[in-house]
Amino acid sequence: MPLSADLIVENASILTMDPDTPRAEAIAVKGGEIIAIADRATVLEHKGPGTRVIDAGRGSVVPGFIEAHMHLFAGAAELDHLQLMGVHGFEALCDAVRHYAAKRPDLPVLQAQGADYTILSAAERVSRHHLDRILPDRPFVMAAPDHHTMWANTKALEMAGLLKGKQLGPGNEIVMGADGLASGELREGEAFGPLIALAGEGRVRLGLATGGEPDPKPTPAQQASDRAIMRRGLEWCARHGITSIHNMDGNLHQLELLSEIEAEGGLLCRVQVPFHYKNFMTLDMLDKASTMAERYNGEWLSSGMVKVFYDGVLDSWTAVMVEPYADRRDWLGEPLFTPQQFIDLAVAVDRRGLQMAVHSIGDGAVRAVLDGYEAAQKQNGRRDSRHRVEHIEVVTAADVPRFAKLGVIASMQPPHPPGSMGLPLEPTVSRIGPARWPLSYAWRTLKNAGARVVFASDWPVSPIDPILGIQAAVLRKPWADSDPDQSFSLHESLGGYTVEGAYAEFMEHRKGRLKTGFMADLVVLSADIEATAPEALHTVRPVTTICGGKVTYQA
Repeated sequence: MPLSADLIVENASILTMDPDTPRAEAIAVKGGEIIAIADRATVLEHKGPGTRVIDAGRGSVVPGFIEAHMHLFAGAAELDHLQLMGVHGFEALCDAVRHYAAKRPDLPVLQAQGADYTILSAAERVSRHHLDRILPDRPFVMAAPDHHTMWANTKALEMAGLLKGKQLGPGNEIVMGADGLASGELREGEAFGPLIALAGEGRVRLGLATGGEPDPKPTPAQQASDRAIMRRGLEWCARHGITSIHNMDGNLHQLELLSEIEAEGGLLCRVQVPFHYKNFMTLDMLDKASTMAERYNGEWLSSGMVKVFYDGVLDSWTAVMVEPYADRRDWLGEPLFTPQQFIDLAVAVDRRGLQMAVHSIGDGAVRAVLDGYEAAQKQNGRRDSRHRVEHIEVVTAADVPRFAKLGVIASMQPPHPPGSMGLPLEPTVSRIGPARWPLSYAWRTLKNAGARVVFASDWPVSPIDPILGIQAAVLRKPWADSDPDQSFSLHESLGGYTVEGAYAEFMEHRKGRLKTGFMADLVVLSADIEATAPEALHTVRPVTTICGGKVTYQA
């Protein structure tokens, strides 16, 4: 007698991502695992009196999306911020900010995100004086889409103690004006951290800003508030078909919040939270990373990773390059670690058996990180470490084959290339320069060279929606006719959000595919994704998300 299923999805066009059985019509789950995936008649043998049956309406069913690089806590908090993506020109910015401010008279600091570097124009950079004209009497701060640059008005700079500048660590800068005062542009987290604290989001950002813990310890009311923010983020993920998250900033506070949510039965996605190592730390701080890995190692909540930033971003000239910027010929960018510091760190992390993921935008940063991973292999011996390089917006031809040779994962974001998803080409393409365009955002080049390429959004840097990311990967266009085609096929793009995400967290034997015995993590889509034109992929929506055999979202 076949096992009676908890849930069956039928009348579906199932893309299993399993090469042995690539397609099916129905799927049955029980106890959080897949017990059958086959034709409809075979699967319905598992229907019992208590089985819930979902009719997919011939829509696609795919493995639950694995969001391999995002910032859950910060992204959830920012859902309440003013969203400026698509806003261009001073008048449009003025209208958006004033309308937002009028509806929120009690906010201590008004915050916005998604402001393009060219939000005023390609020739005019934002200053505090522009923002003062919009909102002179209330503190206002807005973040670039990449979250590596913020702009603040004079009121905010005064209240945060930044108007007269401040000595900062490598790679961070308060841009000063000709008048000797801050211009309003703040580059990297150490520069704009006081503004975030002023806005009351210090605990939310700690995992990204310092990797430290809240001090003083949150009150019960603050802990409940933080849990509510985290719950909202999980709900937002489930709404978009996401069943697993690689959170790319973290501390024990975030793990404890998620553990409390799990105990309440509200953990809608599986979450991995790293230890965030900063350049002011000493190697003995890795004891905390090991403790986090030992304490949290389940299938719903885990750690085991060390996240690091090696550089910044291209648009603010804080990414580290091998050759100078095309539009700033005397500048390579300033690394957050010396090469030897990073090698020592990589060796120490690897020796502990932990995975490492390093933000590396410029080709100079990518090279330095690969050098660190290579040194770790030489000193510790080769193991299945699956260390990661995050973003890789520019890479040199010499470093492309090193990913496969070293077994390093290329973690990349289809929504990021300029020109994708409505992003402006400038200033990024001019920063990079035509000579480097062929190996910019080079997903296809890396994959063809044998690298494992995993996809993600980097939310809230880009919209969280994996289907938008898939569309961006499929529709990717070169900036010049002579540049190589870096686009992915639909199935390759799906793999980047499923199979490769599972591989990146050593879980390819349990998820990322729809297969008997695997976790029952899947998403039912509103249409047949294979029959949808690439230009219309964004119209395909998740209608049901299932994680661990439980429905976590229903449209």
